[in-house]
Amino acid sequence: MPKIETIKLNKYYEEKKSKSLIAALYDVSLTIPDKSFAAIIGESGCGKTTLIKTINGLYKPDDGKILFDNKNIINIPVQERNISYVSQEYALYPNMTIFENIAYPLKLQKLTIDEITQRVNEVSKLLEIDILLSRKPKVLSGGQQQRVAIARALIKKPEIIFLDEPLANLDPVIRSSILKKLSLWHKRWNNNIVYVTHKLDEVMPYVDYIIEMNNGSVIHEKKVIRNKGEINE
Repeated sequence: MPKIETIKLNKYYEEKKSKSLIAALYDVSLTIPDKSFAAIIGESGCGKTTLIKTINGLYKPDDGKILFDNKNIINIPVQERNISYVSQEYALYPNMTIFENIAYPLKLQKLTIDEITQRVNEVSKLLEIDILLSRKPKVLSGGQQQRVAIARALIKKPEIIFLDEPLANLDPVIRSSILKKLSLWHKRWNNNIVYVTHKLDEVMPYVDYIIEMNNGSVIHEKKVIRNKGEINE
């Protein structure tokens, strides 16, 4: 799985009234080690979402580099980056069953029905939604729909999974349960998980790397050392 680096990354937006440029990201340089479960933390508006959308290719930076294993990937199309992205929006297909929603990325890859079925069963059991596979999204609760969205992201077994506060609207018990399951998936497949949140206490038991942002810049990077119960800064 790739080491993720950004070098002097800048992203600007034009303020409509004044027509001046505002820096959503300013001179962002960071390193996320490979096989990490990393958290990007900070208050609302600090640039967390802009950062991961720029890294994953949804936004194009105005300056700087984005490296996966020392390769600049800025000009590589999103669909060729072997990544998944989940936001607070479920973005499920209403006319498809839950099985079909989860399986959709594998259908695009033209895998066999046997392999698709096996992988859907695997990820749906992990997230405890296997009894919902024949249902449509409209009959599911918000928590169930978010699990489906996460399952759809995991099923591709991507090198990097970007999670943009996908659990923010769920109750604490459900958030904790899903975070535990994401941690289990991470330990099994050793992919990179980059999780955006402003609630460090919730993710602290699971993450091994923390990036703190403020005003569009990275102000701190920390590696979590589990066996010592401390943070190495």
